[in-house]
Amino acid sequence: MPLEGLTSRGPRYCPNRLLRVVPNDVWQRIAPHLEWVFLPLGTALYESGAVSKQVHFPTTAIVSLLHVLENGASTEIALVGFDGVVGVSLFMGGGSTPSRAVVQSEGHALKLPAPVLQQEFERGGPAMHLFLRYTQALITQMAQTAVCNRHHSLQQQLCRWLLLTLDRLPGPELVMTQELIANLLGVRREGVTAAAGHLQHAGIISYRRGHITVLDRPALEAQACECYAVVKRETDRLLPDRTAT
Repeated sequence: MPLEGLTSRGPRYCPNRLLRVVPNDVWQRIAPHLEWVFLPLGTALYESGAVSKQVHFPTTAIVSLLHVLENGASTEIALVGFDGVVGVSLFMGGGSTPSRAVVQSEGHALKLPAPVLQQEFERGGPAMHLFLRYTQALITQMAQTAVCNRHHSLQQQLCRWLLLTLDRLPGPELVMTQELIANLLGVRREGVTAAAGHLQHAGIISYRRGHITVLDRPALEAQACECYAVVKRETDRLLPDRTAT
């Protein structure tokens, strides 16, 4: 949909879940400043310690939030898709963050200048509470990822990651190499290969040349630890997908 048409039809038609539930008066103020952008795979939306001048509301893209160590190693701490916004530090008052935001799955997003969102947040009211609830959901995802990485098997971590990613994609297939998955999870590629091979042998997924297709989602959920359900339940509780009034 052209941006002009999206603006005139109101927030209920917005493909980003967070923007879809902003109050109509907020939408009327921010919509003229929104810009469609394409986010290629591997694009860094912000770097560790840098202050961004805009925020991104993904519509079809998925963005990984990575924590990078001094030796260059990195691990994904959360991911953001059409359910949220990249750049919460801008309206939370911190300005910058030690994490790095990199496009994991290319696609489109709506870009908004940082001052516009900051002004809406500072107005208080429903918009501020909405973005605070989203931030709480994001913190829950980060905390649960840390717990999962420490206490659960690599196969359970892979299942959690696949489910969270699929929730932010329109279909059951994602394009992702095992090497990239290993980098995101902060593990060795051989471990991901073994875990993915087990899931493929069980008929739960199909993996060919960087294309992963989930064949049996209920079985994938059964293989995952409780971390996926905790994150999904808290996200659904804090951000109900309803039309703003």
